[in-house]
Amino acid sequence: MGMRIERVLAWEALDSRGTPTVACSVEIEGGGSGMATVPSGASTGTHEARERRDGGVRFGGKGVREAVAGANGEIAAALLGQDAGDQVAIDALLRELDGTASFERLGANAVLAASVATALAAADVLRRPLWRALDPTGDPLLPLPMVNIVSGGAHAGSLIDIQDVLVVPVGASCFAEAIEWAAGVRAATAEVLRSRGHGVHLVADEGGLAAPLPSNRAAVEAVAAGIEASGLLPGDEAAIGVDVAATQLFDGRAYRLTSENRTVTADELVAELRAWCDALPIVSIEDPLAEDDFEGWEVAGRELAQIQLLGDDLFVTSTARLAAGISAGIANAVLVKPNQVGTLSDARRVVDAALEAGYATVLSARSGETEDTWLSDLAVGWRTGQLKVGSTTRSERTAKWNRLLRLEAEHPEADFAGREVLAPQRR
Repeated sequence: MGMRIERVLAWEALDSRGTPTVACSVEIEGGGSGMATVPSGASTGTHEARERRDGGVRFGGKGVREAVAGANGEIAAALLGQDAGDQVAIDALLRELDGTASFERLGANAVLAASVATALAAADVLRRPLWRALDPTGDPLLPLPMVNIVSGGAHAGSLIDIQDVLVVPVGASCFAEAIEWAAGVRAATAEVLRSRGHGVHLVADEGGLAAPLPSNRAAVEAVAAGIEASGLLPGDEAAIGVDVAATQLFDGRAYRLTSENRTVTADELVAELRAWCDALPIVSIEDPLAEDDFEGWEVAGRELAQIQLLGDDLFVTSTARLAAGISAGIANAVLVKPNQVGTLSDARRVVDAALEAGYATVLSARSGETEDTWLSDLAVGWRTGQLKVGSTTRSERTAKWNRLLRLEAEHPEADFAGREVLAPQRR
């Protein structure tokens, strides 16, 4: 079936924080089209692919008119007449066109918008949802959700230092039950915080609760109490994930916990996290150390081997950094964010390499998200097993959960990924 691209159109859109981002549509000769609007992160790693921003006064320098112009100019000219059904070739062409390692010239925001829109257009021609176009024969695997409950760090004005405390409904029997349990934990945690004298009027970037708590541990303890208050069994039915986002705390020598007015070494931070894990039902810790603190990560690997150690800034969806981590035995899971690497093909290579090495994979949204739902389809089509998109509030978050709820309704035979997809269990 011919899938020659006949039109590419990009424009400036807004993400969930009201910040400009790139949207792009791709049309196929004879019918079929796809449209994608890409996200952007607040907590970004040094080694991520680069967005292209305009600078100047407009939108505080965050406008993307230059990236849009590049998409409508060079990118469109290169894609016209190309086969949308060959995603690997499309993405290789986009990388060659940019000519830099991290898309500094055209911008990863422009390139990813074109990459995803092309994949959606090809699926539209086939009259298949994106997940099925990505996985033509396998039964759908619905991911275990990691759902944001309490936020801090760059997502919530640094009211606490750690970035997110999440609930992981490890004992749910299906995706719908998992989301129901997560919503219950969020509501119960809000009541716990109120009863302890903490206001919960603020909502963080990803829909989580935000409150000025007395310590970072207090946030984790509040979610543990919320799990119990919701009627779930801590650890057996619902567990906890913590995103430390330690790169944001690292000054090159030690970790600054500003909300607690103290500084700790890598060893001390790992020891503190270990104490949390001994006392609380934690199954996953993301970025417990900074992106280039490899010695600290090695300590974490020894002291926290019983849980999922998830690398985000550490790996930045890079096959090279993941390969180095696998070789050194650092972490046991990788967070995958397509906009960290710039194309769908590059992101999928990271998923495949991680799964082959026995590392768990978690597909993730960003703090500046859009109403698009293609990320949910990627989680199913790539069989990542886990998905992290935010809380159970805010439409850019619920759109992605709702996409999976619909998919489960359409495919009652679909498998649901449970506790066994977490590292280190899956190894």
